[in-house]
Amino acid sequence: MLDPYLPLVLMFALAGAFALFSVAAAPYIGPRRYNRAKLDSYECGIEPSPQPVVGGGRMPVAYYLTAMLFILFDIELVFLYPYAVVSDSLGLFGLVAIVLYIATIGFAYVYEWRRGGLEWN
Repeated sequence: MLDPYLPLVLMFALAGAFALFSVAAAPYIGPRRYNRAKLDSYECGIEPSPQPVVGGGRMPVAYYLTAMLFILFDIELVFLYPYAVVSDSLGLFGLVAIVLYIATIGFAYVYEWRRGGLEWN
């Protein structure tokens, strides 16, 4: 009864065993050459300082907002692929649902655009 799933179960078991082995063996196999540069904190190529630098010590929030917007819209658009596969069999209900979904994404995009979230200062 479960014979068709045996290769899939074995593949997941092998992947899990490899992941566990890799994490467990890394401290023993990996190089142990520590120097000051490796142990020092790193922030986007800027030399870290113990005191904040006047006028340039903080990272601009625009980097993080841009990354979050990309992830948000990327994930939303990925959900369009399953619809594209079965769009013929969904009929009018599927069309209305996808139009509402795209309208929601469009509303979010226009909202971010009007608020200046896509501007790079």
